[in-house]
Amino acid sequence: MNQRDAASADASRWLTSVIDVGSSAIRLIVAEVDEEGGWRRLDRATRPVALGRDVFSRGFISRETMLQSIRILTSFVELIEGWGLSPEQVNVIGTSALREARNRDTFLDRVYIRTGLQIEIIEGVEENHLTYLAVRHAVRLLRPTFERSSSLIIEVGGGTSEMMILNRGRMVAAHSLRMGTVRLQQQFRPSADFAGEVNTYLRETVRATAEVLEAEFDLSKVRYFVAVGGEARIVARKVGRFDSAIDHSRGAGEQATDEEAHFAIVEKEDFCELVERLQTLPVEARVRELRISYHEAETLMPALLIYRYFLETTNARQLIVPEVSIREGVLINFALGQSHALEEEFYTQVIASAIGLGRKYHFDESHARHVAALAGSLFDQLGDEHGLDRHARLLLEVAALLHDIGNFVRSSGHHKHSQYLVANSELFGFSRDDIRIVSNLVRYHRKSPPVASHTPFISLRREHRLMVMKLGAILRLADALDRSHGQRVKRVKLQIEDGDAVLDCAYSGDIAIERYGIELKGDMFEDVFGYTVRVV
Repeated sequence: MNQRDAASADASRWLTSVIDVGSSAIRLIVAEVDEEGGWRRLDRATRPVALGRDVFSRGFISRETMLQSIRILTSFVELIEGWGLSPEQVNVIGTSALREARNRDTFLDRVYIRTGLQIEIIEGVEENHLTYLAVRHAVRLLRPTFERSSSLIIEVGGGTSEMMILNRGRMVAAHSLRMGTVRLQQQFRPSADFAGEVNTYLRETVRATAEVLEAEFDLSKVRYFVAVGGEARIVARKVGRFDSAIDHSRGAGEQATDEEAHFAIVEKEDFCELVERLQTLPVEARVRELRISYHEAETLMPALLIYRYFLETTNARQLIVPEVSIREGVLINFALGQSHALEEEFYTQVIASAIGLGRKYHFDESHARHVAALAGSLFDQLGDEHGLDRHARLLLEVAALLHDIGNFVRSSGHHKHSQYLVANSELFGFSRDDIRIVSNLVRYHRKSPPVASHTPFISLRREHRLMVMKLGAILRLADALDRSHGQRVKRVKLQIEDGDAVLDCAYSGDIAIERYGIELKGDMFEDVFGYTVRVV
């Protein structure tokens, strides 16, 4: 059924396509999407490619690999045109290999000229967001149990492993680790003890990573371990089962259909036993036993070992293996604007991730939450003045939560320490541009406003610099209104009167410190918006 037939059958459904240019393969999916955010897969294709092998060993994409990739993408364009779609209607994403390639701009240009496809390079933190959306959709039957327990979601790719930790359904931490199957293959050349070297390296790397994660969350409390990726699905087909035994809302032994479940359950003991046995087999034997391609068999063991060592840091007794990948996340993200509920959940998870980062650095949570609430209120009341969207409000709220985390390093000059910590951290769902904006916002919550000598500010794009000025002016007011850290100002109403921004505060106790704070920090607001700030 082509696009015209689909449109005539049901105007509320339409076709879309996603192409994922990964480290070891280029993958395509064609799906039918409905206006409520649901989707149904209609076609898919996968072709191996050596992008990661080139980039992780030499730093650039070779001529041969570039030509091979263009041939694959050209064939994919022919496939999607058969469904009635044009290259402009396709979402094309590039991950770690393209992110790190020195000649990626040349690659993107050649692909566009030859195929009409525009590739969007996504950061690791954005991959986390897309993976989360896909997993959320796939394991929707388990959401009640997920929201009562802690879970770890990990997707092993060719160049990186994306990890998320959730506590009672709320995001605690999100990380992109430079640990992937193709990267490991390039790091360790075949030798007599290749398996032993990889095992030792991964065991120590995961141990060190777990120690860092422990500062954010006690991994021993993790009950659900979600393994995302092609290698995990290979194991699920071998020793997994499609049921919902861990969904306590169902009866014992009651089965879920593949269409309903979209995930498999693998017992920890079965997984570990299979990994141990596969390690002793040559690649050819893995191909025969698992009925997979030679290419898949080559990358299988590094991925399974990453899963195993992280699994051992938790108390999970099972692996949940969704039948999804980042491509499904893109499809859901494509429909996100159609779903207010999904947008609200994303907003909530970003805030939860920011609070998790703040707790890592022992921030004053009461103060941070109060400043965030005041900043959000001022942002809403100034809508006609700043002209910014809801995403900008989210950036402001996150910056308000994290503005004082630099006190963990040193109270003197803590705004600069806050900027450094935020700039070098990962926040769920935020791109690198988002994090740069937030890091500049926390830098300017006190002391001098932006000047030409501040490189992190000047290096921003013009529209982002303007956003930092507007949001920074609001953040300074919100922080000043809780200068005592006593949450004395309960609510604030802002009115523009005769060239003044008048703050009418509902408060308890003495707010002399807050009045003084407004006098100190109101200058940036006056410079940006042209109003002198007064408190009544």
